[in-house]
Amino acid sequence: MTPQFHPFLINDPFDDPGLYIDFLFERRAILFDLGDLSNLSARKLLRVSHIFVSHTHVDHFIGFDQLVRTCLGRDKRIHLYGPSGFVEQIEHRLAGYTWNLVENYPTDFTVVAVEVDGDGSALSAEFHCREGFHRSVGRSFMVDHGLLLDEENFSIRCACLDHRTTSLAFCLEEKQHVNVMKNRLENLGLEVGPWLADLKRAVLQEKPDDTIIRASWKKAGGHEEREMKLGDLKGRVLQVVPGQKIAYVTDVVFSPANAGKIVTLVHDADYLFIESTFLNEEADRARVKCHLTAAQAGSLARQAGATRVTPFHFSAKYNGEGYRLERELTEAFVGGATASIRLQE
Repeated sequence: MTPQFHPFLINDPFDDPGLYIDFLFERRAILFDLGDLSNLSARKLLRVSHIFVSHTHVDHFIGFDQLVRTCLGRDKRIHLYGPSGFVEQIEHRLAGYTWNLVENYPTDFTVVAVEVDGDGSALSAEFHCREGFHRSVGRSFMVDHGLLLDEENFSIRCACLDHRTTSLAFCLEEKQHVNVMKNRLENLGLEVGPWLADLKRAVLQEKPDDTIIRASWKKAGGHEEREMKLGDLKGRVLQVVPGQKIAYVTDVVFSPANAGKIVTLVHDADYLFIESTFLNEEADRARVKCHLTAAQAGSLARQAGATRVTPFHFSAKYNGEGYRLERELTEAFVGGATASIRLQE
């Protein structure tokens, strides 16, 4: 079954963190973290609609300037999410530039910033290019169980973790995956076309089985159209299965509180991208630096029941030895040499 979401790390594991998730059937993508974006083409960056920033240490946020530079002069609206204080940081970042000519731009590039606190309270504000990116009056609201974004076919949740500052972990979860069996379409005398998007939408919206679906497609000399009930099509040409789950965890100290939140958020993830900054022989240093060891990351992935785990955010001290971090994580993930890992209070 063709997956809808395609995740990949933007940079090498030793470089700035960042996960790009491309949408296969839309001209759209999202980002987890906003480090160095030089490996992304302008075309890829312009696909991005939402960006989720774990925290604003420079290696997680330096790409904001490139984002703004790429989007200036375009009719685009970007949504950014971050921890407490994020809105003010966006405001200060934009205020560092001179915007005296932007009122003449034909389009109004807009930044929508949202910050979320550990108690679920949230604040949003908008910054419009034509207004010199002055901060608009924000609104306050509550985030229920970390739910940051809830769309028709997927949602994104966060967990507030401790990095001696708040660091957000994120999880994208597809609600259901609707796959069209093209050979069965042919058996019914139907052909592919834009109508299939309406069919999938009806399934995701859980419309009644007697809902009429109008199938139409182009053919030589005109077009053809047929009407069928949703229930008939669901049973004959569709396969509906649980959707993908993609999780991203970085910059956290290994503690009971963090571990519990991580395992809950990323439970049964199909893809888990998790920092593995140090080897476990340096667990004390990792604790002081508020990062995970590779063994700790692998142990958390195992506890969460992740299907695949990808390590990143390696310390530069292991340059040329990244395989050691990967090996340690794998051993912990498959239940090898890490049974003795203990949480650090």
